[in-house]
Amino acid sequence: MRLSYFGHFIDILYSVNHKFEVNMLLTIFYQFFMLGCTSFGGPAAHIGYFRRHFVEHQKWVSASRYANMITLSQILPGPGSSQVGFAIGMEKAGWLGGLAAFIGFTLPSFLIMLLLAFSASQSSDWSTGIISGLKLFAVVIVADAVISMARSFCKTWPLRIISSVVALYLFTLPTLSSQLIALIGALIVGLFAPLSTIPKTPDAEKSSLPWPVLSLIVILFVVCFSLIPDSIFAPFYQAGSLVFGGGHVVLPLLQANLPTVTNEVFLTAYAAAQAVPGPMFTIATYLGALWDGTPNITNALIATLAIFTPGLLLMGAFLNRWQALQAIARFAHISAALNAAVVGLLFAAWLNPIIPSAVSELWHWAIIGVGYGVLTKLKPPIWVMLIAFAAIGLIAH
Repeated sequence: MRLSYFGHFIDILYSVNHKFEVNMLLTIFYQFFMLGCTSFGGPAAHIGYFRRHFVEHQKWVSASRYANMITLSQILPGPGSSQVGFAIGMEKAGWLGGLAAFIGFTLPSFLIMLLLAFSASQSSDWSTGIISGLKLFAVVIVADAVISMARSFCKTWPLRIISSVVALYLFTLPTLSSQLIALIGALIVGLFAPLSTIPKTPDAEKSSLPWPVLSLIVILFVVCFSLIPDSIFAPFYQAGSLVFGGGHVVLPLLQANLPTVTNEVFLTAYAAAQAVPGPMFTIATYLGALWDGTPNITNALIATLAIFTPGLLLMGAFLNRWQALQAIARFAHISAALNAAVVGLLFAAWLNPIIPSAVSELWHWAIIGVGYGVLTKLKPPIWVMLIAFAAIGLIAH
């Protein structure tokens, strides 16, 4: 009889725990889905949205842990903002949480790009006006992210110098190779310079490389090159494996690897990816849907999953190991240098391409200034700011 009661008690605990996990996954999906519907402005803006929503409002992650997620996303290939979102989801509910965050954040953009591929319609005047207003808000949200992160992660003069040098370098030479050189340079500085006050911890957690996940990524990459080079999966997976810097950088690589897709389709896909909310890597949705000239949902889904898979696997494999390294003094110095470099990188991205793509009139700066003051002083919900800027863009257009 006691065993029966005990078994019934275990069933109740399992049921409660299972219900809690499902509710948590649904919560993660909902939070990221709402952001996926409203996050305009590209990866740099997304990082600003995530920081304000999940660090300041929801308090799902600390500011320092969030900065480490950003740093890791910059080091790994793949879509930076999607990787950060995936990491936030993992923080709450493991791999399933990361998957829920990815699906929620990507689904709105995926559906819009799929609809555009099927309709091949051009943007109307009113939608163009709304998008122009939302781009102005992207200038505001990225400025807020840069200033807030600079206050947190550039507290000493050496870190401020690193951030400033990286920003100047990337503004002068805004290329993929320049970004990699800047991050490698910051890593080297952190390797030899004492930039953090964290003491060395002899008993710090030891963590081996995630060989199973790394092996899977390499195997898929080799298979794409050797066994299925002509499949729709191969070029998108290769692009997701090799590209640092996000959606802007992935376009030339995809264009070289997709000879069946016309230049007109590429330019339309690129314009649409910048106009819709969510990750720019959903350019793969549009290109995959028109892989053979005829819109196809299955091809769109395969292309989308292929381009995101390597970056998300790498983020999931290295996230906890990266955090464990922060207990070791040398890696703490490296992390501090990379965090400062990321601030410079975001500032350079704010200067170019975010400002040039959003600001074309002198009065735009007045709107940006007022918007920044309202955002930082009154701290209204993001959706209120989005509606306000969309209305401004619509009226002005």
